[in-house]
Amino acid sequence: MDERFRLDNQLCFRLYTASRLITQAYHPLLSEYGLTYPQYLVLLVLWEKDGQPVNDIAKRLLLETNTVTPLLKRMEAEGIVTRSKGREDARQIIVKLTRKGRGLQEKLLNVPETVARGILCDRVTPETIPGLYGMLDDIIGKLKGD
Repeated sequence: MDERFRLDNQLCFRLYTASRLITQAYHPLLSEYGLTYPQYLVLLVLWEKDGQPVNDIAKRLLLETNTVTPLLKRMEAEGIVTRSKGREDARQIIVKLTRKGRGLQEKLLNVPETVARGILCDRVTPETIPGLYGMLDDIIGKLKGD
């Protein structure tokens, strides 16, 4: 067998598996508040800067607007965000946190640390995590064509 085709030699498989398992680790922490991981990501973007157009949220998450829009509609139905037409451009939809959406930030304060503790091991320590960010950012940038 050609070693290039061994599953254990595939970076893509490791990245896919790590992504899937990390998302799974978030599930019990978020489901208590009725949130999915993608909804949590939207909240992170809006907690950084509230009142953003859908397009900007999608760009920040490296997703298409047609992927983000259904998430936002569900979040609006759950009273987490509001969506309204832009003042300067009526074609633009502006997303803002509601009181409930802002309040979730305090309720979810322990989530990042809880998940981080779950991945710590001999070779992944609090000190090495920033290096992982850099390597993954390089991979993401290369794949995006930056």
